[in-house]
Formats: sequence, structure tokens, C-alpha cells
Amino acid sequence: MIRSARPSDAPVLASLQSHLDAPSPRLLASFASLGTCLVSVADEGHPGTAADTGATDSDRSTIDNDHLTIDSDCPAVDSNRPATAGTPVGYVLLIGGDDVHLAELVVHPAHRREGRGRALLRAAIDCQEPGTRVTLAVAADNDPARSLYESVGFRRIDYRPAFYEEGSMEGSRDAVFYAYDVV
Repeated sequence: MIRSARPSDAPVLASLQSHLDAPSPRLLASFASLGTCLVSVADEGHPGTAADTGATDSDRSTIDNDHLTIDSDCPAVDSNRPATAGTPVGYVLLIGGDDVHLAELVVHPAHRREGRGRALLRAAIDCQEPGTRVTLAVAADNDPARSLYESVGFRRIDYRPAFYEEGSMEGSRDAVFYAYDVV
């Protein structure tokens, strides 16, 4: 199930973010004023849920819970499920503007290959108005992510050598930029 992020999700989202190659805690901490976060949830007791996320007290202070509010009228988001139902095991972070930028997409390793990344992408697209362009950047060597984006309908629009330089363990990495035009 996909739903909007809630203030109580903040520690789990911070923990999930650690599974990204280049996490941006500041971005996640301030997204509520800039964009939208949708989460994929699993029932309690599954790997990657509350007891298994490894969320720490420092994660809890990373995100300002008072500003983590998302209200969605999107038909792709289940707003009828009880607030206590499920724990996030993945999320997609969208930053608004003239275009919408997909800033982060992550699924807990124990829940990969379950269709959650694809469902989050579809929900992110389905929540946009016709005429909106959704953009994203991905490391050129991240073949699984690139295959997922292309299978959903994103098309390549740019390639930038040595785009990811800061903090990369392997040195600089090239980036591929994608766009999806919502109709």
C-alpha cells in the first residue's frame, strides 16, 4: 500500500535514507516545505518494519516532525487506512516547482523485488497534474534503477560526466537524467 508520509514516520524515513548511495539528510529534513513524500508500507512483523529499521535517537532528531505533514488528494494514495496501519519500508521524495523533481527513491533491502519501487514511482506520477514533467537523476552505473525508470516510461534527456563527485567512495560518477511527461 502507498500512503502519504506522516510525522510519526520521520525516524523510519531517516533510517531508510541510509540505504541510498548518497543520502541527503538535509533534504529529507526540509522536504515538507518543498515537496511531497509517499511511502510504501508493510504490516508489522516483516523485515524492514519498525522493530527492524535500526532507527536511532539521532535519526529522530534529524527530521523536524512538526513540519512533516503531507496532505494528498491523489487517487493513488490510500487515505482511508488507519494512521497506525503499516510501517514504511520505502519512500519516494518529490520536490515541486515548474517541474517536479524526484529527489530520492529507496526501498528497504528486505523488501526489494516486491514491486514497491515501481508502485512508488507510479503513485508519484499519478499524483501529478497533466502537463507536469517529472525529472530525476541517477548514477549511470546504477543499472537496476535505470531499468526500473525506463520500464515505467521515463526517457533519457541528458548525460553528465563526473556529476556525482562529492563524498563518493569510488571517485566521480556519471549521471543520467530522465524525464516523464504526465498526460
